[in-house]
Amino acid sequence: MLKIFGSMPHVIFGVWGIIMTVWALVELLNISEKNQYRLKVSSVLASVFIWLSYIIGGWWYWVYYGAKEVGDKYIIKGGAFPAAHNFFMEAKEHIFFILLILSVLLPIIIFKNNLIENKNLRRLAITVAIIGIILGFGMEGFGSLITKGVKIGLLGGL
Repeated sequence: MLKIFGSMPHVIFGVWGIIMTVWALVELLNISEKNQYRLKVSSVLASVFIWLSYIIGGWWYWVYYGAKEVGDKYIIKGGAFPAAHNFFMEAKEHIFFILLILSVLLPIIIFKNNLIENKNLRRLAITVAIIGIILGFGMEGFGSLITKGVKIGLLGGL
């Protein structure tokens, strides 16, 4: 049962990380003295959720995905859509580190600076949030293609 549902928290925390980053972006675009607390909370939650997604996904990858000859990796590579691993998983494994760095950078920018007065740093925070959102959605999309690769591999074709 754990193998079946074990990767779901990885996806859920990733989505929550994206949602919190969108929340932080909205607060940044409407920045005022009144929303400083919400901005800080949303940026920290975004980082926490992205890191939880990474930790759970890493555990899943280590225990189940790459398991010799029975893991999803081997099912994908033996199926009709090997690009699900050869491109999408490989890209996800490397691009995700940028998302981790951005998820830590956003709260640092927000906590260490007065973004109401400093427009350049506010623009930097907005840019970090937008890139984080785009990469987050990319990770979700790549993950769905990887899952599709497993299904195709199990079903023996397209």
